[in-house]
Amino acid sequence: MNMNPVPSLPRGFTLLELLVVMVIIGLLASFVGPRFFAQIGKSETKVARTQLDALEKALDQYRLDVGRYPDTAQGLAALMERPSGMVRWSGPYLKKTVPQDPWGRPYLYKSPGEHGEFDLLSYGKDGQPGGVGEAEDITNW
Repeated sequence: MNMNPVPSLPRGFTLLELLVVMVIIGLLASFVGPRFFAQIGKSETKVARTQLDALEKALDQYRLDVGRYPDTAQGLAALMERPSGMVRWSGPYLKKTVPQDPWGRPYLYKSPGEHGEFDLLSYGKDGQPGGVGEAEDITNW
């Protein structure tokens, strides 16, 4: 007499169980996703503010050496290469090349500025003047 029980067949998940799990994962992603991407936008803005601060310090060092800020035509390139006729230039004033903003566009520089001795800005993510949130202008004033 054989007392071995009949082996049970492996049991998988039903379609209903899989759908419930997929709905739960979708709900979690819908809550976490927007918060994650909002943090990425905030970090790009922080990077732009930090770069503006570093450029301001380099421009201040340039002014201490030369006696004035570079004019608009010389631009931020004057921080890396000696402008013609500048005897007291002691640069380069940045360790690396002049950075672009986090969205891949050059920072705008104007000297004399409308808001101070020089204006330095990025138009933010949208590349247009004005805006709010990630599209807000990042300035040195």
